[in-house]
Amino acid sequence: MDFAALLAALQRPSVLIEAAVLAACLIVAWGAIRLAHGRAPGSIWFGERGFDGVLFPLLALGLALIARLLLQRWLPVGLFKLAIPVLIGLVVIRTAVRVLRVAFPQSLLVRTLERTISWLVWGVLVLWLTDLLPLLLAELDGVRWKVGGADLSLRSLIEGALSAAVVLMLVLWLSATIESRLLKAEGVNLSVRKIAANATRAGLLLVGLLVALSAAGIPLGALSVLGGAIGVGLGFGLQKLAANYVSGFVILAERSLRIGDIVKVDNFEGTITDITTRYTVIRASNGRESLVPNELLITQRVENLSFADTRISLNTVVQVAYGSDLDALSPKLVAAMAAVPRVLADPAPAVQLSSFAPDGLELTLGFWIDDPENGNGNVRSDVNLAVLRALDEAGVEIPFPQRVLRRSAATQAAARTPS
Repeated sequence: MDFAALLAALQRPSVLIEAAVLAACLIVAWGAIRLAHGRAPGSIWFGERGFDGVLFPLLALGLALIARLLLQRWLPVGLFKLAIPVLIGLVVIRTAVRVLRVAFPQSLLVRTLERTISWLVWGVLVLWLTDLLPLLLAELDGVRWKVGGADLSLRSLIEGALSAAVVLMLVLWLSATIESRLLKAEGVNLSVRKIAANATRAGLLLVGLLVALSAAGIPLGALSVLGGAIGVGLGFGLQKLAANYVSGFVILAERSLRIGDIVKVDNFEGTITDITTRYTVIRASNGRESLVPNELLITQRVENLSFADTRISLNTVVQVAYGSDLDALSPKLVAAMAAVPRVLADPAPAVQLSSFAPDGLELTLGFWIDDPENGNGNVRSDVNLAVLRALDEAGVEIPFPQRVLRRSAATQAAARTPS
């Protein structure tokens, strides 16, 4: 672009008409986004607030191109020559930012990449507007070297890297869209949907990487050496990482562990909330989360409380005084436990005389529940309260520690002898 001609065009009186038309294009684009924002908030197209998505600058760009074609028939165009490249840069930045946020929603590196992409795009735009970009490209094209018989230049590497970035961005966008649709599909088990989403993303990223390398001018035949090096690295330094990825797909495929199952791994008990390709997230009832490597779930013993049957047995212990009528008391305790809403009637609650404790008879009260995902401590507390009320109604005391002190005959005689 001729920078001097652009400055001269911006000084014409007709630039006010262009500014009014450009403002109208932006207002129309903003109004259209406001009308359609409620349909898909938070998406790549609309962003979080509507105007921060891809659709707003894209609509503004389309309207600006149409307005430029119409205006240049009657008056010389200057402002639109500046506005259209700015809108194109804004479309590129918004697309890259929204795709990265959707593909990697919890990554701390995304914000750094967003700033880097913004600076690169605006920097290229400034170089192009000031006529410095052709000079810079010529200098980059002059830096050359040979790699494996191929003549490469610094310009070709940069252009290839940009092409690869565009290809990977499109692949990430496509994989994020397919993954969201797969996870929202009804009628299919969640584990099956998860493995399909992970496999789709991995496959698309592999294809995108190969296409990106081709776009960068790197022959795919040269990857044989790289593949051998990766194989050696996986065999030594990355074997644990590879084992975790393979174990993740095995867990999802055989469905031995499913999202929502209650498991106990390495003395940590909780509910599986997510199964990724590398680790599994287990959330305890107190809110703590444990990230368990998938290999650990394959090679070690895992207690799954809801694999084949969600019913689990719980128990609590109480002591009653010696001499209590257990034959009459046991049915009352069973009825008290059965009255708790979460306690199952089949299998029925049971009372067992577990031991003869020093201070009383120790009774073990067992009962079953079928919703362990709602917690164990709360239902055990309800059962204890019901048992305590039943003992109070029956007049049975819970003994406290008692000790009987006995003195020898010589000690008693000495105590009776007057001093």
